[in-house]
Amino acid sequence: MNPARFDALHAGAAALFLLALLQILWHAWLAPPPGAQLWPTLFVAVGPLVPGLWVCRHNLRRGVLIGGIVCLFYFCHGIASAWADISVRQPALAEVALSLVVIGVLGWDARHYRRPQNKEN
Repeated sequence: MNPARFDALHAGAAALFLLALLQILWHAWLAPPPGAQLWPTLFVAVGPLVPGLWVCRHNLRRGVLIGGIVCLFYFCHGIASAWADISVRQPALAEVALSLVVIGVLGWDARHYRRPQNKEN
């Protein structure tokens, strides 16, 4: 594996981790939900990122791919939140930026990916 692609995939995994951390900070501290709905909100906010992070432990490329698919949702959520509520504009734009990092890493890796040659021939 090319070291530049390997570093890019590590950056994508780090962005996924930071996105999960941002969701926890955002929904637990910066803009907590009203009432006693913290745990369901955190489950919905962080839950979709967990499979991608879990798979990253064993297969970095596949984990970042799963996380990148999920990041499309977070990108849309960040744009809508930044547009709708000025009080959460900074975390929303950080969410957009981290989502774009993960999606960009996927594009970078896919551009340089070459399938292994079949050794049966």
